[in-house]
Amino acid sequence: MLNLSFLQMKQQEEPSEGNLTELREFVLLGFADIPHLQWFLFGLFLVIYIIILMGNGTIFLITKLDATLQTPMYYFLANFSFLEICYVSVTIPRMLVNLGTQRRRISLVACATQMYFVLMLGGTECFLLAVMAYDRYVAICDPLHYSLVMNQKMCMKLVAGSWISGIPVQIGQTFQIFSLSFCRSNHINHFFCDIPPILKLACGDTFVNEMLVYIVAMLFVMGPFLLILCSYTKIMCTIFKLPSTTNRAKAFSTCSSHLMVVVLFYGSGMITYLTPKTSHSSGNGKMLSLFYTIVTPMFNPMIYSLRNKDVIMALRKFLGK
Repeated sequence: MLNLSFLQMKQQEEPSEGNLTELREFVLLGFADIPHLQWFLFGLFLVIYIIILMGNGTIFLITKLDATLQTPMYYFLANFSFLEICYVSVTIPRMLVNLGTQRRRISLVACATQMYFVLMLGGTECFLLAVMAYDRYVAICDPLHYSLVMNQKMCMKLVAGSWISGIPVQIGQTFQIFSLSFCRSNHINHFFCDIPPILKLACGDTFVNEMLVYIVAMLFVMGPFLLILCSYTKIMCTIFKLPSTTNRAKAFSTCSSHLMVVVLFYGSGMITYLTPKTSHSSGNGKMLSLFYTIVTPMFNPMIYSLRNKDVIMALRKFLGK
């Protein structure tokens, strides 16, 4: 009965073939294929959203208020936590509305706006992770010049560059995606407006568009990833040269949290954007997207706080007050 109502909803919302090139709205199917779990998913994602807001908000506050955390590493962590709050706020509220009301329609402008912010904030996250890796590289490989290299002015420039650099490129990429004609359907088999599921709806040959997506992904995903890889290669070489086992363990512990976040975020992101469109299945695409848009932001505060004594001490003082 539930599956029958889902098919009826799809048939009612499916536009006629002649009007498909004049689309003014899409339908975000999300998790409509499991109608009996809609309210369970609503509750689950609402709890996750609250956890993300509270966790990253707490990290942001304590790194700003605690005097012992006024260092470049925690300045970058504060920006990263604020970024995660922005990132999830682009996708989860819309998904909660869709789950709660079962009204899955989204206008073309709203869809393009959501895609732009997801891409822009995702690119910012890639650059910020690279900046944090560079900070650890300087701290471990060149500690004597750390305060000179990572001064306040340099930190502000690196953060501003991470936030601003992707704006013009992602505006252009969003425009070229939504300048296509859509003649297959207006149903996006996803829980937010992402590039791979929208390209599947486009008319004709999308080879040029896919190549542009790959080029931008190489620039914003592989570029920072290679910088992170180079930084950690040099960091590991330096750590293994340290004479004391205690010093090696301490140096590695300052990097391990960041490495865990990099693996979670980059692993799912690269599979999503750097694999051919034909190899994507809708189910796998949604699961991978859940990792880099929801799971990673949820675990970031836990990863950084549970493995960091300074953050735990600052958190205890903050909760004590």
